Amino acid sequence: MGEPTEIQTSGTEQSARARRVGSVQSPSRPADGTVDGTDTLASGSTALRGPRTLRSRIGAQRRGPARPRLWFELALIGFSYWIYSLVRNAVPEQAAIAHQHATWIWQLEQNLGVAVERSVNNGINSVTWLIVGMNYYYATLHFIVTIAVLIWLYRSHPGRYAAGRTVLAVTTAIALVGFYFFPLAPPRMMPGFIDTVTAHHTWGSLASGAGASVSNQYAAMPSMHIGWSAWCGLTVFFLAERAWVRALGLLYPVFTLTVIIATANHFWMDAVGGALCLAIGFVVARFIYHRWAFQFPQVPASWQAGSSSQVPEQRPTPVGAGLRR
Repeated sequence: MGEPTEIQTSGTEQSARARRVGSVQSPSRPADGTVDGTDTLASGSTALRGPRTLRSRIGAQRRGPARPRLWFELALIGFSYWIYSLVRNAVPEQAAIAHQHATWIWQLEQNLGVAVERSVNNGINSVTWLIVGMNYYYATLHFIVTIAVLIWLYRSHPGRYAAGRTVLAVTTAIALVGFYFFPLAPPRMMPGFIDTVTAHHTWGSLASGAGASVSNQYAAMPSMHIGWSAWCGLTVFFLAERAWVRALGLLYPVFTLTVIIATANHFWMDAVGGALCLAIGFVVARFIYHRWAFQFPQVPASWQAGSSSQVPEQRPTPVGAGLRR
């Protein structure tokens, strides 16, 4: 009778031992689904470690973009502008449909009561010094200011550069799609409007005059003068420290809007299209980085410490609050 008792006792000890081992290998799970508040599982759950580590690294990269490299950024800007010019000038120049689209937009604006382009164009054209200055503004600042803001963003706000540059790149890419699928004749090609570059013999613009032969004249929708100037203006407004500089940032796209209408290079609707492209650019960058472009730290702490580790996750800062530092 003693032997069965011994066997029963051994079985009980084995069951207890199995329960103790199971309790070590299967720790309790809190309500959030993690194991003891960590992403690393105990022995026996190693198979889950790899995917979680990969997701953690991707998430860290999204939260903290890598430090921009000067040579790479210069090459990227040069290549992007080359592609932009190539595609913009290579799209089909369908004159008939481009003029038809211009007529549609002009009629739409007249129905909405906002068709003021012709009055502005004719009125400002009578002030020679003003319209000549606007011609040069249209031809030069579009590129100068955008490049200057990119350089300033790279040097003074490197932690925000990658996201900001992504916004600009996406905005431009969407504009190229618009150029291809919606050729549009600018107002200066319509009756009653004045081509101010030709009328005042100014230089520098590819929109009309001598430069017209090397540029697509029907790439007016959307207006990248508005898309790029609005990007510059918002970047300066949110990140500059001095109030007067921030004010200039907001005024820059307003001045640009006045210029593109006075010189008869764009309709109001072209400006709306450019602003819409910029809005999509911000949303796409938000999707990529999980944070709005200007919400990243000015210089991540890991960069200041000389560490190659990614920036730890931080609670997003409300737009406009504490962004300049």
